[in-house]
Amino acid sequence: MSDQTSSTISSAPPPVPSGPRPKITNRGRAAAPTANSNMDSSDIPEYEYFVAPGPRGYPPLTGEEKFLDVWEVDMKHHHEDTNRTSHKTHLYNLDSLVVRRGQEFEVNIKFNRPYKPDEDKFAVEFVIGSSPEYSKGTYMPVFAVKERQTAWAGRITETSENTVTMAVTPDPGCIVGKYHMYVAIVTPYGIRRTKREKSRDLYILFNPWAADDDVFLNDESERQECVMNEMGIIYHGSYDDIAERTWNFGQFNVGILDACLYILDRSQMPITSRGDVVKVVRQASAMLNSRDDDGVLVGNWSGDYTYGVAPTSWTGSTDILLSYQNTRSPVCYAQCWVYAAVFNTFLRCLGIPARVVTNYFSAHDNNGNLKTDIILDETGRIDRGRTKDSIWNYHCWNECYMARKDLPAGFGGWQVVDSTPQETSDGMYRCGPASVNAIKHGQMCYPYDAPFVFAEVNSDVVFYMRGKEGTMEPVKVNRSHVGRAVYTKTPGELTRKDITDQYKVFFFQFSPQLFPPIFSKMFYSTCLFFPIILKFYIFPVPEFYHLFPIFAPNSPHFSTLFSHFLPLFLLVSLFFSLNFDDQQHQNLKIIHFFQYLLHFYFFDTCST
Repeated sequence: MSDQTSSTISSAPPPVPSGPRPKITNRGRAAAPTANSNMDSSDIPEYEYFVAPGPRGYPPLTGEEKFLDVWEVDMKHHHEDTNRTSHKTHLYNLDSLVVRRGQEFEVNIKFNRPYKPDEDKFAVEFVIGSSPEYSKGTYMPVFAVKERQTAWAGRITETSENTVTMAVTPDPGCIVGKYHMYVAIVTPYGIRRTKREKSRDLYILFNPWAADDDVFLNDESERQECVMNEMGIIYHGSYDDIAERTWNFGQFNVGILDACLYILDRSQMPITSRGDVVKVVRQASAMLNSRDDDGVLVGNWSGDYTYGVAPTSWTGSTDILLSYQNTRSPVCYAQCWVYAAVFNTFLRCLGIPARVVTNYFSAHDNNGNLKTDIILDETGRIDRGRTKDSIWNYHCWNECYMARKDLPAGFGGWQVVDSTPQETSDGMYRCGPASVNAIKHGQMCYPYDAPFVFAEVNSDVVFYMRGKEGTMEPVKVNRSHVGRAVYTKTPGELTRKDITDQYKVFFFQFSPQLFPPIFSKMFYSTCLFFPIILKFYIFPVPEFYHLFPIFAPNSPHFSTLFSHFLPLFLLVSLFFSLNFDDQQHQNLKIIHFFQYLLHFYFFDTCST
């Protein structure tokens, strides 16, 4: 049998294309790149002519008395000026004006001659981003006349010789960031604008004092604590040994506001989305960690901090944020409380009410079944290799206050946001915002990441015994271990505030185990004995009254017995049985007491 060989004839390669390479971009069919940097800006043309140029060029747009000309613009940006004090921004260490949206501020414009409302036309223009457009909210002209108003209201409040005081009210839903301001004079031949100057830049922030803003918080003590307070306390340790860590948030320090805006620029968040507080906090939640986007902080739970700073060494957010802005690289290292503290600085700096929250015995649900699964081996010990879920002694996250227009009514208010990289959400390591009210009532279908946060505070700990064949049989369920207590700082004080009831529903579950054995038996005996007394009162039995005259309806001691003795007995039993180390059991006991107290008074009233 002879070998047969075959040869493959390859075709000639295609000719090398000639000519220039096609221009290919990653912006799809968009007409222009998306503006996603607050620091990038394009200057508006100084002159815009309405007419075509003549033989000698364009007509002049300036004249000594014929047209208005801007000589000076005063932004009233000093710390003691009314703009800063009325907007609660006097603490920001910036030379530029800082205001809050939805609230009026003033600028003084000095012209070359007195302003004539019937003849002169001018507008104050605010620009943000590299491609300003009116339809996208990145270019906002403000007019002084009532007949021509935009989303930003404008009015003249005072006129003195050549100086006009212009009051501007930004829209309560406008874009948050750094704007450039121009003054435009309208002439018959065109528009003439002032040149761009750094002194006319201004920052617009969220406004928790404005009722129309999505972050409006109708509690002055909470606003002072969650927006204006630069110092805070972060709780850590264990449930039965709570420790405190003081933190300097420093949201008003030099360079912090620009560093926070740089974080949004680094995330390439579109400028047009920065007026939506839900999108801002969700984007920032991903950017505060460096897992998938070179964010601010690198997490490290190994105990080896050779190439960075140990998480326990940080005492403030300023150095972290400024280092990230200056080096353009993540800062090493962080754990949950550092993530929460720096995120808190970011939120408060932009005007979003925020606080750091600590959850004790915080669960980490890896498989999304809303349970903490603990697998035991044949000897009854935890199988570390097969147990994927975990419970931390404590875990810190943030709460921020906002309206949730994307959710049904009742789910606004405090929202959980967490920048510690635990699980991915929409492909990135982030968490929230999740409605605290939705978590409490188990409404886990609402965005964002409510099931994961629900499991952190409300999941059942289920112990499984693994057999030789690999079968998993549940042997024990602990429903009260996870989320034992949730604390945050009390507004205006140096004490902690228990907010566990905002995350958990304490159902009425009457159980003798909540009381010491002796008093529980006494309590139950009283509860059983009371209907017997009531029966003999409603259906009189002379023999019973002869043996126990105190229970006779006409006895003067009867009302005293029912109105004082039995409630007093229950009150004494309650205080003897309270276990103040367990907040959940304490709440249950108080509920039990008042419910049975109401029962006794109700029956006594019906009996008499």
